Amino acid sequence: MGLRDGDGWVDCDCGFRHWGRFGAAGLLLVRRDTPQPQVLLQLRAEWTHGGGTWALPGGAKDSHEDSVTAALREAHEEMGIEESALTVKHIFSDNHGPWSYDTVIAHTMSDAGAHIANPESTETKWSSIEEVETLNLHPGLKQSWVALKPLTADSLKN
Repeated sequence: MGLRDGDGWVDCDCGFRHWGRFGAAGLLLVRRDTPQPQVLLQLRAEWTHGGGTWALPGGAKDSHEDSVTAALREAHEEMGIEESALTVKHIFSDNHGPWSYDTVIAHTMSDAGAHIANPESTETKWSSIEEVETLNLHPGLKQSWVALKPLTADSLKN
């Protein structure tokens, strides 16, 4: 895995420090082969940023990556997600001036190979869209869920 050129902290206009010199991206994967759509979450390991909270797989973008490339790479590294098992539907950008977090919303008709693939996660979980907001969420996901939830529902209409 090793260090990448995107690894590092950024102080942004919102007054917080964020991981990712070139921003960050994550994958909101919606599973559609179940009676009710479900989204994939990871329980962040205690030693990570936001440890002990539920989050989307994601992380720092490298200088040469777009948001989709970074989100899919991170989802594969952290949770073994198979890119061939998903279809990208939408990108939501939470822009903080010099830093942004892009959430790539994608659909799958399987478990997409999801499993704990590196030490950054201690558990994986498919949750109903309604259940997500009841969980102990990573602060970034908690803040953006208000905007992501309707986008997730809208993506199901396509």
